[in-house]
Amino acid sequence: MKKLYIIRHAKSSWANPTLTDRKRPLNKRGFRDAPFMAKLLLKTGASPDLLVSSPAKRAFTTASFFAEAFEIPVDDIRKDSNIYDAFPSDIVDIVQSLSDDLVEVCVFGHNPTFTSFANKYNDQPIMNVPTCGIVVVEAEIDHWKDFNPSTASVVAFHYPKQYFKHK
Repeated sequence: MKKLYIIRHAKSSWANPTLTDRKRPLNKRGFRDAPFMAKLLLKTGASPDLLVSSPAKRAFTTASFFAEAFEIPVDDIRKDSNIYDAFPSDIVDIVQSLSDDLVEVCVFGHNPTFTSFANKYNDQPIMNVPTCGIVVVEAEIDHWKDFNPSTASVVAFHYPKQYFKHK
């Protein structure tokens, strides 16, 4: 069995319009939600072997909070530029190329890709994976190359508004 956690970056700031998209940081809500959701995932019994992140600052910062919660050195987060501006098929390629010794993997990135990706593995449509949303996909496989909609399915979906009332 393999387990994939698709995690959209936490809420980002638009306060500085001169920043490029890749350099946008998290906003106040993002800095609240990311550590909370990381601890929530830890409490579910998750134990990721690898964190893979888009190089965008908001995604990598989100991944850093998860690394801290799981006591994984931030330097061990793998940046993958293919996640930024990815299509769902690009995420599939990343997943299918993972080393088979990895059992649980977190991938941090962006919408609309993550919502489209999640819906390939879910019977009930997810209208939107919100910021810092976590989609948990389990696959009854031994080899990541066999990860596909016939072997994998969404088993959980967590997002901050389930726990917080946002203003």
